[in-house]
Amino acid sequence: MCGITGFWDTASATRDQVERRIAAMTTAIAHRGPDDDGAWWDGAGGPVLGFRRLAILDLSPAGHQPMASRSGRFTIAFNGEIYNYRDLKAELVAQGWIFRGGSDTEVILAAAEHWGVEGLWARLWGMFAIALWDAETRQLHLVRDRLGKKPLYFGRLGGVLLFGSELKALRAHPAWDAPIDRSALAAYFRYAYVPGDRTIHTGVSKVPAGGSVTFDSPAGPPETRTYWSALEVAREGVAARPARAEPRQAMDELEALLGDAVARRMIADVPLGAFLSGGIDSSLVTALMTRHASGRVRTFTIGFDEEGYDEAAAARAVADVLGTDHTEFRVTAEQARDVIPRLPRLYDEPFADSSQIPTFLVSELARQHVTVALSGDGGDEIFGGYLRYQFLPSTLARAAVVPGPFRRAAAAGMQACSPATWDRAFAAAASLLPRSARQARPGEKLHKLANVLAAASADEAYLRTVSTWPAPGHLVIDGSDPGATWDTAAVAASFPDTLDRLMALDTITYLPDDILVKVDRATMGVSLESRAPLLDHRVLAWAWRQPQSLKIADGRGKWLLREILARHVPRAVFERPKMGFAIPVGEWLRGPLRPWAEALLDPVRLRDEGYLRPEAVSAVWKAHLGGRGAHEAQLWSVLMFEAWLEAWR
Repeated sequence: MCGITGFWDTASATRDQVERRIAAMTTAIAHRGPDDDGAWWDGAGGPVLGFRRLAILDLSPAGHQPMASRSGRFTIAFNGEIYNYRDLKAELVAQGWIFRGGSDTEVILAAAEHWGVEGLWARLWGMFAIALWDAETRQLHLVRDRLGKKPLYFGRLGGVLLFGSELKALRAHPAWDAPIDRSALAAYFRYAYVPGDRTIHTGVSKVPAGGSVTFDSPAGPPETRTYWSALEVAREGVAARPARAEPRQAMDELEALLGDAVARRMIADVPLGAFLSGGIDSSLVTALMTRHASGRVRTFTIGFDEEGYDEAAAARAVADVLGTDHTEFRVTAEQARDVIPRLPRLYDEPFADSSQIPTFLVSELARQHVTVALSGDGGDEIFGGYLRYQFLPSTLARAAVVPGPFRRAAAAGMQACSPATWDRAFAAAASLLPRSARQARPGEKLHKLANVLAAASADEAYLRTVSTWPAPGHLVIDGSDPGATWDTAAVAASFPDTLDRLMALDTITYLPDDILVKVDRATMGVSLESRAPLLDHRVLAWAWRQPQSLKIADGRGKWLLREILARHVPRAVFERPKMGFAIPVGEWLRGPLRPWAEALLDPVRLRDEGYLRPEAVSAVWKAHLGGRGAHEAQLWSVLMFEAWLEAWR
């Protein structure tokens, strides 16, 4: 895992100018690679490549980048890991290729020379962001892995092409001049992240997941190609899906596939461990790791004192069963809040998933002991883990027979009480409720249910469910409401079934733009590499070919994963209500964070900045302080934008 950056400027410059510029860009992302740095300049009108190394494989100088191919035709700056590099290397050795080191970077270059660039990317299994210069065709290829695990930004500013793993690298170049894109800002306030291939800055984009962007010059139009599509894989899987499947056979197939995915992600020349929350996904990954580890697997979790937010006991129970070398860190509310000032520079652009705080803290803990940590990310999206996969389809089916006015009235009634009020009511009635009805933070879930009841269609229900600000055009000055960022008609036609549609949409939106961004910045912010076996592209393709009954059954999501985990861990240890990785933001904003929040939400400040309508923000702030409704997510999105604006202005 590393950080890459660079620029392409055809204007004349001295070597000293070039070296100072690329040094500034690589220094800006030094946290992504503290072990080594490097730079390469074509010197004949081509690009400059920069690199920061976090040494994972082949710790010797043979892994230094930027790296040139044997013939000198290709030069690469590569961030990530290729999990099938040994297989590719064996193929190339059989064809007469000789390697000087043991890095996957060298294998990519040899593969480019042997098979050509055109079909190269689909051969790579892993997570990666690549800048590849072809001296023969005079083309620069920027490429990203299938699901977008590794980030890669680019922009043509002032006649210069800038690119890098993080926006801060682009900002370090003197050509940087990219104002805030108000349309992207409105999209941010809807989703709590900047969606799709756009960024918060005008003229700056992300290389699309599963795609490549090729430049013939820094000024000409690039060519964008797709070598892999999550939506297409899902479509093909649904089309090939049998009506029924034999559960035990499916479990055996999936366990073997996941076992291989885990084993490939345990290849490292540095200490390795796992994040363990005690949930289904991380527990299964850890269980499979114990099969392949030569010693005890290192596992890490953090705990909170706040009731309803602490998973430490569950993680400890799983660790005891699996015999891991477990490290638990109790985090105080003050320690968690101390992370907040670091968030704007850590995430580079506004990002408002508040679980970014515990994710950073557990990453910081793990980095004290290991350099690589496996995670359970992806299990919810691929195997039906989110509660909305159950309540959205069933609620929409039941609500269809109720007239719209009655549905909307019921929704208004649910939202009349704050989530905290509902939580207290459910706690008081806990002894009267069946176990299946006992949920962590039920008030939050009731407010989400209200959003569904008020929707006129499945697409609107999904959009309402994932929206932080339902009408961001009313919040952002001169910012148009983006609505859905996907082709609703095309997705609906490809996935007429509501559950399939929800899972497909999460896989192409929430997963890459929220979950993977959160994990990448949190882990790389402390120079830790995170690997996600459940997001192996073979696992995703296999899962889409399975009947829904193997994903959601008996009122539980991730049925297949649960059944496989039960082969390793007693059910009594892991069967519990889904909690998530959250913090009590709403309570903090009324308490210790209130002075900080009031300073950032000051109407005079907002009016002077000219981005947000002060009256819209003030109304939500007052409602939150008065306990009227669930507004912490909306307020957190405003606060993260304001903190980001303050940090980067």
